[in-house]
Parts: sequence; C-alpha cells; structure tokens
Amino acid sequence: MKTINVVAAIIRDGNKIYATQRGYGDYKDGWEFPGGKIEPGETPQQALAREIKEELDTDIAVGDFLTTIEYDYPAFHLSMQCFWATICKGEPVLKEHEAAKWLTADNLDSVEWLPADLTIISLIKDKLIDQIAMDILIRHHAAFEELSK
Repeated sequence: MKTINVVAAIIRDGNKIYATQRGYGDYKDGWEFPGGKIEPGETPQQALAREIKEELDTDIAVGDFLTTIEYDYPAFHLSMQCFWATICKGEPVLKEHEAAKWLTADNLDSVEWLPADLTIISLIKDKLIDQIAMDILIRHHAAFEELSK
C-alpha cells in the first residue's frame, strides 16, 4: 500500500483550534487540520509553514510536535505529523477549502472530521486544556507568588 507523508497544523488561538473543510477530492466536505505533503528537501516544519501559506495565505509559527497519526485509508496509508501552530501574520483566506471554523474543546466534536484527524481529537482536547491552564499560570504568575507569601 502506498504511504503518503503529510504534516498538519493544530492552529491555536487562546482556547480555540482552527479546522478546515476540504473542498476537493475523495474526501471533499470532510473536516481536517490544514497542512499538506512534505516536498523533497523540506523539514516537516518547513513544509507546514509553506502549506499554510499556500492554502490559507497566512504565516504561522510552527510550535511543538504533538503526535504522528498512522492511518490506513482504503487506497493508501497516511502518515501525518501534527504540530501546534499559531498565526503570526495575516488572517486565514480559504484558497482550497470550502469552509473553516474556530472550535473550542467543548465543540471540537461538532464537525464531521476525516477519519485520520478524528483519531487525535481527544488528545487535542486534553493538551488544549493543559495549555490554557499554563497560559493562565504564566499570565498571573506574580499574583500567585504574592498570594503564596
């Protein structure tokens, strides 16, 4: 079975995650995390920044590696490296997708995810809650220190 190596951005803004709806191909209308194929000579991070620029006309900062999804579709095996990301310049413009939404942990299940992307929804929810808690601690560090005296 043919293996397709891709990268995906879990784009975060505060407590929200960016999801896109495919506008083409066999899996048209399914929801996914944006990204695409790794070109020869690219690191996964470089590929992800390039793909998001091409698909959404947006610059991102690629953050920490989250996980690799290994998933067998009927016609191919997908190996998808997933990274946290944030938008550092621009607002997303849909060039290849039908729609997009910012979703919170509470409504991450409200769209019809593609099968491979669906496998990491619970992991994203857990990590998102952890990251939000860390953001709060960092933002209010001085107040917490003052309270502990």
